[in-house]
Amino acid sequence: MVKKILIGLLAVLVVIQFIRPAKNNGSGIAANDISMVYADMPQQVQTLLQQKCYDCHSHTTQYPWYANIQPVAWWLADHVEEGKAHLNFSEFKTYNAEKAAHKLEEVVEEVAEGEMPLKSYTLIHRDAVVTTEELNLLRDWVASKGIEVAEKH
Repeated sequence: MVKKILIGLLAVLVVIQFIRPAKNNGSGIAANDISMVYADMPQQVQTLLQQKCYDCHSHTTQYPWYANIQPVAWWLADHVEEGKAHLNFSEFKTYNAEKAAHKLEEVVEEVAEGEMPLKSYTLIHRDAVVTTEELNLLRDWVASKGIEVAEKH
């Protein structure tokens, strides 16, 4: 009986490998990208956002190898869609000025509080951990846009 259950589970795992979610693979910088809104954005800030945030908050996700395995791919697709629903750097130009300022304020706040990037992401992607220096760079840039941000700790 146990053997039949294991064979059935294996068959299900094989079959679900053929049911794949759509990938979030935009190419290049989108026309509505945050860099189009803030053309004077320092390259360091742009690189920081791309390396630490864009996988979940843009149209240009860089998928790891395990994103090709179901049901992990389904979880990742849902996670990316949820992240883009909260903040999408590829659609930043579509935000009105008030919403854009609020989103940038939230980015600094979430990173400062250790809420972003998510722990589940940084466990696997150690290079996505935001250093104090990077946080200060981001905070200073957002403040330079006239957006009130939390004090440095």
